[in-house]
Amino acid sequence: MLANIPVDLRRCQVLGLVGTAFLAAGGESAGALPVRELLTPASPQAALGLVGAYFGVVLLIAAWLLLGRLVRSPDQRPGTRELMAVLVVWSIPLLLAPPLFSRDVYSYLAQGAMADAHMDVYAHGPALLGGPLADEVAPMWRDTGAPYGPVFLGLASALAKMSRGELPAGLLGLRLVALLGVALMAAVLPRLARHSGADPAAALWLGALNPLVLLHLVAGAHNDAVMLGLLGLGLVAALGRWPVLGAVLVTLAALVKAPAVLGLAAIVVLRVRAGDRPAKAVVTAVVSAAVTTVAATAVVGTGYGWIGALNTPVSSGNWALTSLLGRATAALLERLGSDLAPLAVPFWHALGIVTAVAVIGHTWLRLRPRPVYALGLSLATLAALGPAIRPWYALWGLFLIAAAAPSASVRHRVAAVTGVLALATLPSGGPADTGQLVLAVSGGVLALVVLVQAHQTAQAPAPGRTA
Repeated sequence: MLANIPVDLRRCQVLGLVGTAFLAAGGESAGALPVRELLTPASPQAALGLVGAYFGVVLLIAAWLLLGRLVRSPDQRPGTRELMAVLVVWSIPLLLAPPLFSRDVYSYLAQGAMADAHMDVYAHGPALLGGPLADEVAPMWRDTGAPYGPVFLGLASALAKMSRGELPAGLLGLRLVALLGVALMAAVLPRLARHSGADPAAALWLGALNPLVLLHLVAGAHNDAVMLGLLGLGLVAALGRWPVLGAVLVTLAALVKAPAVLGLAAIVVLRVRAGDRPAKAVVTAVVSAAVTTVAATAVVGTGYGWIGALNTPVSSGNWALTSLLGRATAALLERLGSDLAPLAVPFWHALGIVTAVAVIGHTWLRLRPRPVYALGLSLATLAALGPAIRPWYALWGLFLIAAAAPSASVRHRVAAVTGVLALATLPSGGPADTGQLVLAVSGGVLALVVLVQAHQTAQAPAPGRTA
């Protein structure tokens, strides 16, 4: 259907803006609201909000796919500045919307308040903090330590101090921090694409205007935005012959979320390709990372508990591949009466990590001349085979694959995955029951009906003309 719709940049801007506006409006009753504002899913306001939110999500996906057609067209393709403007326009309705698709932002605020109060955020969960902020955290995480590094906890602590525990101010502050991360992502993508021999406009379309970025990094205010922004900036610094700065920035990204540490491998390969001796490149990266880690941990004052927190347990219902296989194996063993059932999930998680390490090693051996692309595939592998997965984890690899994809077919496959994942989570961030699924599907179908009707109206001959 979309292939036959006439398209121009303004139409894409307006369609995407309408989509994010409906999403923001629907989120006012169906989003991840503060507990005192939560509505029961069966309430008319929540039902209408869910329909409106999914109506908006489907319109946004359609606008993004139509924009992709423009980016591929030889005569109408927009420049990088025009695409940046589209990103700004689409983001505007989400700036003051409630948190969407996850309650993680409340955990960030509570952990920041704990760090500001000099509590051990790695040994204790937000339940120790108590009070209104702890009440906002999803119950399964209230007694769980923070899985984030000292750089992000330092940011969260500063926001907690500035907002003085006021929820609206804290939420806005975290969203602005996430927006800064998205801005860094958009700024570095064209540079990384040129280095990798890819199209800068296509890289921006896939890596920054992606619906997952808007839904989960802007609307959800996830700290993955900061991680990816610092990671991309570090790679650009290494390309610009500042290897030490590059290693420092990549380490700071890893001290937000640990997966970014794989970026140090790309820094080393980039420096070797630029003429440095391998030993010098490795030593420079390792020393820079060690000094940065010690300095950042000392400044924030959280200690090194974040290393042990990397083993933070995942939710029992997580739908990561290894978790699904583990639960299926455990169920089978229980039916057979085996005592090995409790070991099934840990076994599959361990096997997933071992497999990920093997795949990542093979990827670097095969794609060593293309370190940005190798890093993107490595992060995608880690997200896919890790013990936990969320839709926004796909952005770890997608961001760099967008910058270095070797062909249009790769971008098309990544775009297809994006479309599926963009529909995978409810605006409330909670599990879906049958009634909510029906409402969500209804909103999406309504959006498709509107798109078909708009296309038919545009194709209809004007009065006085024959078809």
